[in-house]
Amino acid sequence: GLLAAAAGDAKLCLMWLGIALVGDGVDGTLARRVSVKQVLPGIDGSALDLVIDYLTYVVVPAVFMHRFGLLPEGLISIALAAWILLTALYCFANVGMKSGDNYFVGFPAIWNVVALYFWLLDLSPWFNAAVVVVLGLLTFTTVKFLHPFRVKALMPLNIAVTTVWLLCCIALVVIWPARPGWLFGLWLATSVYYAAVCAWRTLRGP
Repeated sequence: GLLAAAAGDAKLCLMWLGIALVGDGVDGTLARRVSVKQVLPGIDGSALDLVIDYLTYVVVPAVFMHRFGLLPEGLISIALAAWILLTALYCFANVGMKSGDNYFVGFPAIWNVVALYFWLLDLSPWFNAAVVVVLGLLTFTTVKFLHPFRVKALMPLNIAVTTVWLLCCIALVVIWPARPGWLFGLWLATSVYYAAVCAWRTLRGP
């Protein structure tokens, strides 16, 4: 992903991040299925997972945003990339990162997804900058964010919507800059569903 970004190939970088996202969705389940803790008791799989996630969810996306002009140019872009890296450190180190029902507490540093939205929506770099600042601040709040593969409530529906969202993302990246209305609308609809579930769980309280 980093090499693709450095080479100026945004599509390839996003495809690598997509592969990493899918891998992260199933790695925990696979690890538990084959009893990694018992087979390799000297290895902390959670620490390894956090290292990999910080690279693919934070470092590569921050470089992506800076490299492809998704943020205001110059020192502002660098400062915003640094803001992404620093706020994500709190997210990954926070022992209260998840609620009892497996929602993320505070923005879960999914900057790979944010980078994808910035690229596909093609909005003003200054608007993107404001979003980056706000999301970074949300890291330190108790706003709830859905983990579609861990939250038990509505899990089949959540996974189905996430699958549709992922397929739409792949299609939009592959055919970009083409943006068929039906495909773009379906992608936005799945995004609204996710936002609605997060808002509902946040407003519901403990």
